[in-house]
Amino acid sequence: MASPTTAISHEQAVADLLADSRVRRALSFFEERAEEITEEHAGVCAIPAPPFGEAARAEYLAARLRQCRLSDAKLDEEGNCVALRRGRNLRPLVVVSAHLDTVFPEGTSFAVRREGGRLLAPGIADDGCGLAALLAVARALAEFEIETGGSLLFVGTVGEEGEGNLRGARHLLVRGEWAEEIDVFLSLDGPGVERITNAALASRRYRVRFAGAGGHSWGDFGAANPVHALGRAVARISAYPAPQNPRTTFNVGRVAGGTGVNVIPQEATMDVDLRSESPEELRRLDAFFRRAVREAAGEENGARRAQTSPLELDVKLIGDRPGGATAPDSPLVALAQASTRAVGYTPRLDCSSTDSNVAISLGVPAVTLGAGGSSGNSHTTEEWYDPRNRHHGLQRALLLTLSLVGLAD
Repeated sequence: MASPTTAISHEQAVADLLADSRVRRALSFFEERAEEITEEHAGVCAIPAPPFGEAARAEYLAARLRQCRLSDAKLDEEGNCVALRRGRNLRPLVVVSAHLDTVFPEGTSFAVRREGGRLLAPGIADDGCGLAALLAVARALAEFEIETGGSLLFVGTVGEEGEGNLRGARHLLVRGEWAEEIDVFLSLDGPGVERITNAALASRRYRVRFAGAGGHSWGDFGAANPVHALGRAVARISAYPAPQNPRTTFNVGRVAGGTGVNVIPQEATMDVDLRSESPEELRRLDAFFRRAVREAAGEENGARRAQTSPLELDVKLIGDRPGGATAPDSPLVALAQASTRAVGYTPRLDCSSTDSNVAISLGVPAVTLGAGGSSGNSHTTEEWYDPRNRHHGLQRALLLTLSLVGLAD
C-alpha cells in the first residue's frame, strides 16, 4: 500500500488541478456541452466498424481530432487512428485511447435510435462511449488552450474485440512509431465512473474443426459424424469444475456445421473462449480443453463403422490475451482513485480484458476507465447507453490525464 504521505500527495495533485481556472472551465464544459457530446457519440457510432473493418470510423475520428488542433492525426500501419498533442516536453508520453471496433459482423445496421434518454445501437456503449469520451477530452483541452508539461497521444485502436486479438494495441506498443516512448497507457472503455481496471484478465480463444467424409443419414449411418464429435466435446468442456476463486470461465460461443437434417455433415466448428484471473488456472483449463476435444474425436472415431474414414481434428488458436496487473499501490492507480473521489464517486478496482492487457504485459503502467453513463444488453443488437451524468466520467478522465502529464509552468 502507498504510504500516507504518498497518498496525500496524489490527492493534492488532483486538488491542485481543481484550483486552476482553466481546468475548472474544462470540467464544466462536459456538463454544459452534454447534448453536443451525445450527438458526437451518435455520429461516430453510426459508422459501421465490424471486425477488421474499422477504417471508415478511424478516418472520421482522425478528421474530428484535426478539428481539435491535432493536425497530424493519421492512421498507422495497423489502422489505428493516432494523434499527438505535444506538451512542453515529449515525455512523459501518455496514451489516451478507446477502441474503434465492435463485435458485430459486416452487414449489421449501426443506425442509432433514441428511446427516451437512451441511445440504442450495436456497440453504442462498447466502445462508442469511450470514443465519445476521447473526443470530448481532446475538445476540452483545445477549447481552453490547456498546455501540458508532458505529451498526450490520442489513439482509436483497431482489433480490441474477439478475433482482433488486441492487434491495434499490440502494434501501437510494440512496433508503432511511438512504441519506445510511451510511459503510461490509459484506455476509455464502456460506461461507469467507479471502475478502475488495473488487472488484465488473461484469455485464450480457439476455433475447433472436426472434419469427415460426410454422407447420407440412413445409407451411411455409422460414419464418423463431426457434429456428434462436437457435441461430445461441448459436454466434456461444460463439465469442467471452474473455480470461483480465482475466477475462471469458459464459453462455447459459436457453432456451425451441417447442411440438412438427413445429411451427415462433412465438418463442424466451434469457437471457444477460456479465461481466468490466474495464469496457472488458465493453463490448467487450457490443457483440459485440449484433452476434451482430442477425446471427443477419439470416441467418435472409435464408434464409427469399419472401413469408414476417421474424423480429422484441427485446433487453431485465434486469440491469446496476456494477463498481469498494474499494482494497486502504483502512482497511476493512486491518481485514478484520487480522480474518482474528486468527482464524487468511490473507486473500485477491477479485473477485465481490454487493450490495457498489452501494455501491462509489457511493463507499461496501464488502467482502463469507464467513460461515464450507464448501459445494458452489451454485445447484442439491442445494446443501449444512457448518457445521464456522463460528465462525471469525462471529468475523471480529464483529471487523471492532466495529473499524469502535468500543466505547463
